[in-house]
Amino acid sequence: MKYAIGIDIGGTNTVLGLVDNQGVILGRDTMLTKDESPSQDDYFKRLFHKVSELTESHPGTKPMGIGIGAPNGNHYSGMILDPPNLDLGNVHVPTIAMEYTRLSVVLTNDANAAALGEKMFGRARNMDDFVLITLGTGLGSGVFTNGQLLVGHGGFAGEMGHIIIDPKGRECSCGKRGCLEMYASAKGITETVIDFQKQFPDDPLLNTLIYGASENGQLGHIDGRVLDTAFDENNETAHNIYNYTAEKLGQGLAQAATLLEPEAFIFYGGIAKAGNRMLDGAKKAMNDNLMSFQQEKIELLLSGLPAGDAGLLGAASLVFNSQ
Repeated sequence: MKYAIGIDIGGTNTVLGLVDNQGVILGRDTMLTKDESPSQDDYFKRLFHKVSELTESHPGTKPMGIGIGAPNGNHYSGMILDPPNLDLGNVHVPTIAMEYTRLSVVLTNDANAAALGEKMFGRARNMDDFVLITLGTGLGSGVFTNGQLLVGHGGFAGEMGHIIIDPKGRECSCGKRGCLEMYASAKGITETVIDFQKQFPDDPLLNTLIYGASENGQLGHIDGRVLDTAFDENNETAHNIYNYTAEKLGQGLAQAATLLEPEAFIFYGGIAKAGNRMLDGAKKAMNDNLMSFQQEKIELLLSGLPAGDAGLLGAASLVFNSQ
């Protein structure tokens, strides 16, 4: 049996685990990505202290290395480049890791890590061509083609969330307009609810969603569980929100499918819990925007991995695949 440490760095929490090469998580821990002193040095000091505790609590299971998935993590350079919402700046992870551990460290971005986890342990085990899409605060993607993870010339291939579906559309944090993630993600659906509420200010569901997302005068993300329940109760507004989101998502999928022709798009993350409420419409919109010979040949599937585990397992699989 082989073992690795997997680390999934998120905007709120960092999850780490000791994983074997069958995908069994033998032990895990979680820490806040940000604390009261969110400096780069403090963060990695806390992180590698957790790594030491995890390995010491499982004697006889010596890890082969440490795999890390992080926003804006570069597969080639080992750099995390000023990730949004993390306040870590630019950091060369293998260099800073040398201060704390003798284990080798492998880095990639978080969506690539999730794709690796799906390939090694999930629904893509027998697929050579697929796209793993993470639907959370934003939209990330990891691409496998001909059985290999697609990382690109500079290490940043597969940014499906920034496919332009409306050049005059919503402004994205990347500086462009009309990016797919501004329509198909937690923040995208929140923007849709806001737009709908401007048109229908007295709609009870829209007002409930906005009120539930508001805290201390700030608007966060709408509660997908409330939206799902309303959809299941055949609320017209909920159906309109998901239909609009599905249409935009399907347009983006069609652009990617035209270039990549994957066997499947596999969805993971909080927004993916909507399941067929959104994916049925997305599949129709995708096929409507594909060339006739590509239509009805690409599956839309939900991840086969437990909620919260894809990034962790994928990060560990970086180690297994690098040996």
